[in-house]
Amino acid sequence: MPAPESTRLILIRHAPTDAGGRLAGRRDPPARLPGAEAIARARETLATLVAGPLRLVTSPAQRCRETAEALFPGVAATADPRLWEQDFGAWEGLPPEDLPDLGPLGRDALAAQRPPGGESFLDLVSRTGLALSALTTGGTTVVVAHAGTVRAALGLALAAPEAGLAFEVAPLSATSLLALPGGAWSVGFVNRSLT
Repeated sequence: MPAPESTRLILIRHAPTDAGGRLAGRRDPPARLPGAEAIARARETLATLVAGPLRLVTSPAQRCRETAEALFPGVAATADPRLWEQDFGAWEGLPPEDLPDLGPLGRDALAAQRPPGGESFLDLVSRTGLALSALTTGGTTVVVAHAGTVRAALGLALAAPEAGLAFEVAPLSATSLLALPGGAWSVGFVNRSLT
């Protein structure tokens, strides 16, 4: 019996948006894509990371779909609603000065914190885990999603969901995970700029 094939996941955070510094979460602002030269550099970088056929999956958010179209022209993408950013409920659209001060919370408490009418980071990890598990069928899959989605994936890979909150995830950056047979994960790199 042949050994099961591993799956390489390249997780890309969408391009910046014009959200005005407000918490975007489930709001759907468009991507603010960089110029043609920066997109060309990003494509060149991705060509070194993604060899051979790939599967392209995105969050349904406009900013993610637009980023995927710019980076992978002509490649059909599938949108998976489980890859949406964390639902911040009543905090959606608020400027930073109107958000509660969560700084005193430890990482475990912060991961469990649920905004009114929203979901916690742990809820996001659970939802993201279901989406990523469905993608571990071998080969290379590129996922264009959100900072929270990438952090959730990192928490899953480390088998410590709250640890995902420790990572910076810049717009138009890539993170590489290898899903190994048996459910183990290997982290290749985190937050690599594409431009």
